[in-house]
Amino acid sequence: MPRHPSPEDNFSFGLWTVGWNGADPFGAATRPTLAPWDYVDGLAQLGASAISFHDNDIYPFGADEDVQRRRVGRLKDAADRAGLRIEMVTTNTFTHPVFKDGGLCANDRAVRRFALRKILNAVDLAGQVDAGTFVMWGGREGSEYDGSKDVYAALERYKEGIDTVAAYIKAQEYDLRIALEPKPNEPRGDILLPTVGHALALIAELDHAEIVGVNPETGHEQMAGLNYTHAIAQALWSGKLFHIDLNGQRGTKYDQDLVFGHGDLMSAFFTVDLLENGFPGYPDGPRYTGAQHFDYKPSRTEHMPGVWESARANMSTYLMLAEKARAFRADARVQEAMTGAGVFDLAQPTLGDGESIMAFAAGNDPSFSPDTAALRDYGFVRLQQLAVEHLIG
Repeated sequence: MPRHPSPEDNFSFGLWTVGWNGADPFGAATRPTLAPWDYVDGLAQLGASAISFHDNDIYPFGADEDVQRRRVGRLKDAADRAGLRIEMVTTNTFTHPVFKDGGLCANDRAVRRFALRKILNAVDLAGQVDAGTFVMWGGREGSEYDGSKDVYAALERYKEGIDTVAAYIKAQEYDLRIALEPKPNEPRGDILLPTVGHALALIAELDHAEIVGVNPETGHEQMAGLNYTHAIAQALWSGKLFHIDLNGQRGTKYDQDLVFGHGDLMSAFFTVDLLENGFPGYPDGPRYTGAQHFDYKPSRTEHMPGVWESARANMSTYLMLAEKARAFRADARVQEAMTGAGVFDLAQPTLGDGESIMAFAAGNDPSFSPDTAALRDYGFVRLQQLAVEHLIG
């Protein structure tokens, strides 16, 4: 059995996860919805260290400033009593019908201005509760029909919106970073910034790129048929992995939001291996130090006991995979297999220290034979099988 989570594990849950009542486009709710602060003690008892939330997880859309202040204050008091941090805040620009064509990228300029003010209000909320990260998921920023959206203009407005939010954070002197959350589709047919790579490309064009990074989600990358571990690795390489969302997904279908590890378990193993052990060839390379944040949904087949069991399952699975990943890296057979596979050799620069490009282009390595090199047995299958042994052995 895995050990009980501790504060050092830095596990975090969105209140919309345990707070989901099971309603979906095809069926009504299957369990009651509690007040947001009623979930806090349960998460603390399970061993979580932090929580996150959307603005409208705490107060209704359109609530006045007094209602907002009172309800956010009540949640903060409950979190403080339970010993939980509020590590991330985000905003909801996708539920109300006004956002049916998006927020920052809506064709209607008045909607864009309304959405931007709502986002800035949520930034103030994040500053109020001392959250370190402000996540921006553009779930409605996209289209179903190619002719309905000027994509160049949409990206210009996306850039303008994010730069405005970043400039506001700086003007207010909040200790806050923005994390963009990519997703390929659902609820829109095609969402702008569908993958981590798309988000990184947009960030490179921003005026305030230094405080903008990404929040990759397991299922969102896998919905596009992509490798989640590669996505967070590139975000780390770029210095832009500001936050993560962990859950489970099985293939290129709708966003399942399963418990972490209840989808592609092999992928989950190597995700944890990277998060816990870092890059094999760069022991001093970039590491993720933020919260292990779970963005999942308890199955609508479960009632309230199952909600807490599923929350526990996320942390238990992560802890078990972390233990196995550490044992995997410490195994002498694994180190030998990685050496034989050339995993560590990849960290060696291709050009020599001080080697001239012109000299390299004009030179030749008489000791290298392409035919001989083609006969090399890399042993990747053995290395993978050792991972399987550690995972299920």
